[in-house]
Amino acid sequence: MTTSEYLVTGMTCGHCERSIREEVGEVAGVEDIKVSATSGTLVVTSHTPIDDTQILNAVDDAGYSAVRVR
Repeated sequence: MTTSEYLVTGMTCGHCERSIREEVGEVAGVEDIKVSATSGTLVVTSHTPIDDTQILNAVDDAGYSAVRVR
């Protein structure tokens, strides 16, 4: 399993979390998504590594911006 963590800016509520979860969930290979508006984090788990660009684009499509932190 591969886990990647991102810092997301602009999230303020559960709706924000849901929007990001829906967009990132469409990326091929994503197995699990943990997103928190409180901490501003997104953690993506997959069986094989996923190109960060795909995750960052999905977050952008949801209307937010992110950077990888781990």
